[in-house]
Amino acid sequence: MSGKREYGDYQTPIDFAERVCRYLKDYYYLKPSAIVEPTCGLGSFLRASLLFNAEEYYGIEINPEYCEVCRKTINDARVKIINSDFFSFSSKALIKNKRQILVIGNPPWVTNTTLSVLDSDNLPKKANFKGLKGIDAITGASNFDICEYMILQLISEYRGTNMVISMLCKTSVARNVFKELKRNCIPFSFCDILEFDATKVFGINASTCVLVIQLSDKSCTSNTCNVYDFECHEIIKSRFGYSNGQFYSNLDFDTENFDGHCCFEWRQGVKHDCSKVMELTMRNGALQNGKKEYIQIEPDIVFPLIKSSMFKAPVIHSFSKFVLVTQKKAREQTKHLEYEVPKTWEYLNNNIDLFERRKSSIYYGAPPFSMFGVGDYSYSRFKVGVSGFYKQPLFSVLYSDDEKPVMTDDTSYFICFDSFDTAYVAMLLLNSKKVQGFLTSIAFLDAKRPYTKKVLQRIDFEKIVACLSIDELIQTEQNLNLTDYVTDSMYDKFKSLLEEGQMRFV
Repeated sequence: MSGKREYGDYQTPIDFAERVCRYLKDYYYLKPSAIVEPTCGLGSFLRASLLFNAEEYYGIEINPEYCEVCRKTINDARVKIINSDFFSFSSKALIKNKRQILVIGNPPWVTNTTLSVLDSDNLPKKANFKGLKGIDAITGASNFDICEYMILQLISEYRGTNMVISMLCKTSVARNVFKELKRNCIPFSFCDILEFDATKVFGINASTCVLVIQLSDKSCTSNTCNVYDFECHEIIKSRFGYSNGQFYSNLDFDTENFDGHCCFEWRQGVKHDCSKVMELTMRNGALQNGKKEYIQIEPDIVFPLIKSSMFKAPVIHSFSKFVLVTQKKAREQTKHLEYEVPKTWEYLNNNIDLFERRKSSIYYGAPPFSMFGVGDYSYSRFKVGVSGFYKQPLFSVLYSDDEKPVMTDDTSYFICFDSFDTAYVAMLLLNSKKVQGFLTSIAFLDAKRPYTKKVLQRIDFEKIVACLSIDELIQTEQNLNLTDYVTDSMYDKFKSLLEEGQMRFV
């Protein structure tokens, strides 16, 4: 198929392309000998980059209609338009004068998963290009922006040169590229982000930037990436990067250092990709599914559910939303449900077509009605959870008045406890002003999901309890409008259990 969505098609307005090129010339003093636009579309950047007066220009474009437009509108013998897709074409071999190469453009703003859903052929060869391991390689962690893939491919192709790359992209993509530069020890002189307003330029709501990188033919690198406002180039807004081997979202933010390794294992909630069947709402004393059907099933495998959007209070213990949990661990057989909960088994089979339509490869070869994100930890009586989406994280104690374990969805994260008191102390510690400040220094608040397992696993509780007093916990309790509950003895017991290692990786 073809279409704008398949190609991630956001054509760059010519006036903005001209402003980007002028910025590169005036503030980076670029004098490229050759310019490449690897996904040139209607050729805005090719036309705008003529101001550099380079010797060679190459535009590569998969859409033949766009190629014809470029050939007609760019009347310059130095410009060569090539009808090819990025994934099967190398531009480096074409260039005669390699003194300084500028690769500029606006690659597709779409993910590989979206293209797969669209049955697109505009995809790179299937590859685990970041070297992910285990379940990460086949689940959400392996989803990536095509734009990111393209930029990293260009960096790999031009590695060891002084090539300058200047690409419009999501800010999250730019950060990932910086991390990959460091992870793969690729020499580069600098990496800058120039943030711009995508609403004004493209009419979309997204955190976007011009990513500018200069590779190097020498052994040099930088641990920081500077962030500028495209409209105000003189001032550095912020810097992110590495300090003492750890990655920080804001190197200039002055916070307590609680960085380390969490003694608890942060877990992700249940994943089923079948909400119309698996997620239920209590209405008028009866359970209703996502198809608005009232259902009668056994309560045995029905559990209270907290979704990301429901983390609105520091203690949550009553529920209107529920979820069916068909397994105690991933890939466990489900046939026993036919005999243990026959009404539920019949209900699931009546909706088997929806389960069979699930596209994720994690379900291939798995037992019927399989889920992921389940294990012994799922059945803990007390949890402290957090939404991955909120910019200001609110950590909540989760438990049910009927003593059933509380489940979270797969966009939430939690740690487990054996008692309410220990969970309550952990919740206060995490919601304290100092810990919230630390989280701000390691999470990117403009990301779709600022708080992930990787971020949360850096919270070192040993460092926190060594720093925070009982008075600070009491103050946090008051800030959260909670009734006075925490005591010295509760906090001392928490510290004691921590020191004895009794809460390690619960």
